[in-house]
Amino acid sequence: MKSSLRVLLLASAALLPAAAHAEQISGFYVGAGAGLNFQQETNVDSKGSGLAGVAGNGADVNFDSGLMGSISAGWGFGNGLRAEIEGAYRHNRVDDGRPARGLGSRGASGYNYSIAAMANVLYDFDLGLPMGLTPYVGGGVGYAWLNYQGVDLKGTADTLTIFGTGGAFAYQGIAGLSMPIAGVPGLSLTAEYRYFGTLEQELKARSTTQSGKVKVDYGNHSALIGLRYAFNTPAPAVVAPAPAPVVTPAPAPARTYLVFFDFDRADLTDRARQITSEAAQNSKRVQVTRIEVSGHADRSGTPQYNQALSMRRANAVAAELERLGVSRSSINIQAFGESRPLVPTADGVREPQNRRVEIVLR
Repeated sequence: MKSSLRVLLLASAALLPAAAHAEQISGFYVGAGAGLNFQQETNVDSKGSGLAGVAGNGADVNFDSGLMGSISAGWGFGNGLRAEIEGAYRHNRVDDGRPARGLGSRGASGYNYSIAAMANVLYDFDLGLPMGLTPYVGGGVGYAWLNYQGVDLKGTADTLTIFGTGGAFAYQGIAGLSMPIAGVPGLSLTAEYRYFGTLEQELKARSTTQSGKVKVDYGNHSALIGLRYAFNTPAPAVVAPAPAPVVTPAPAPARTYLVFFDFDRADLTDRARQITSEAAQNSKRVQVTRIEVSGHADRSGTPQYNQALSMRRANAVAAELERLGVSRSSINIQAFGESRPLVPTADGVREPQNRRVEIVLR
């Protein structure tokens, strides 16, 4: 049980440095999931309970696969990190086809269920996968209540019945994958694997002639499908149709130059400097009253971050124009962030043509 959790946590730590840009959920979100639950073989420890005559030094009980459901509410910090609280329910029946070992067993029956309250921390990785697929890992701690309902372990000479409710510290590791649902901003489909375990819990037990308490361990593997909704997700930008051109005889047509940038960068490439130089030279050859320098960004990242990034790009181009001899007073600098994409995309999509600065000679 403990080794499985250790492997999950080590895998999570190994992945963290590799992700520079996470799916940036900002603000409040809720989620729910359901799936299958596979309870590990349970050890029943009856030593010192007064029931050793029935169960010897203990027994090992197997359970059938069962159901699991969870609901959660959390907060995204806009950098891939999320924190949430969660409630979960798990249910498993005793596998009557695999009698409990250690009793000279003649069969077993009954079921158990658990209710857990957990606090989780998770991290989303933006790996540029198709369809907006975003893997995530995390872990959580909390408290779980385990209830045994008439679990009868039938030995050769007597029957040991375990019942009642116990409680103990709980922990879990989580690995999942989310995919945004097109047309509903903020809604994502999730698929998860979870390992869940608790410290030993003490439950009531009795035989035909004796009563006492036994200790049981508890560990589960679960596979879940669910939905998550982030409330603060902006709707995809809608590009309004261009207005009909107004025909005026006087002004010459504006000339536009596009300067493109690498992902999450605001420094000029060699090609970007070449295009900026052409714009500077043409501004001196024709009668230009002003030069508009407008910065843009793609939709990977938060709107606030992209607004600042587009301003840095516009300032970099304006500085290069000034270095090439263009008067700073004739330059009008604007930043539009991700609001005016050249190529419309869904939120979170990297699009090279949207990472640009437009130079317009008026």
